[in-house]
Amino acid sequence: MKQHIVNSNKILTAGSIIYLLLAVVFLLSSCQSNNPEDIKAVVDENNFPSLAVNELESVITDSGKVAYRFITPEMNQYENRKQPYTEFPKGLHLIVYNDQEEIDAQIKSNYAIYYEDENLWELQNNVEAVNFKNEVINTEQLFWDTKKHLIYSDEFIKITTETEILTGYGFESDEKFENYTIKNISGILSVEEEQRKEP
Repeated sequence: MKQHIVNSNKILTAGSIIYLLLAVVFLLSSCQSNNPEDIKAVVDENNFPSLAVNELESVITDSGKVAYRFITPEMNQYENRKQPYTEFPKGLHLIVYNDQEEIDAQIKSNYAIYYEDENLWELQNNVEAVNFKNEVINTEQLFWDTKKHLIYSDEFIKITTETEILTGYGFESDEKFENYTIKNISGILSVEEEQRKEP
């Protein structure tokens, strides 16, 4: 009798193991999609950058003179897309030079993307630009149209000069941030007033 009980326990244990294995296989197979579109998306080369570079510093020249300098921790280029673009997921530092190769302006952001067909830059997240007058422009999104030589934004903008702080919505400027306008000014505050407010 005891022998019979031991054997039945062994059969139940083996049966339980087989049941558990079947359940695991079923769950794993149900998590994977057999949809042709999903499979194509996984193996599609267009989902991977055609060029990936870390710690890049690049110089663009015009008539033999340095016009721009780009510094970024990571650059991913997607040339095989219908709308090719270059992405800077960890941010970008752009330096603009004048004809004497002196720094005219600098722009930094935590994220940037360049749309090749449109010759359009989009900078996002903690965008900060400084011109040669040391005026500081802060916003969360900024576009740079290199065809029109125009920089613009529809987002909230803050400009800090030596004497005042301007805030508003909508912004247009030349590439050197020398001549700019705020479309809808919401506030003008002297730097001295702002310093008095700070604890």
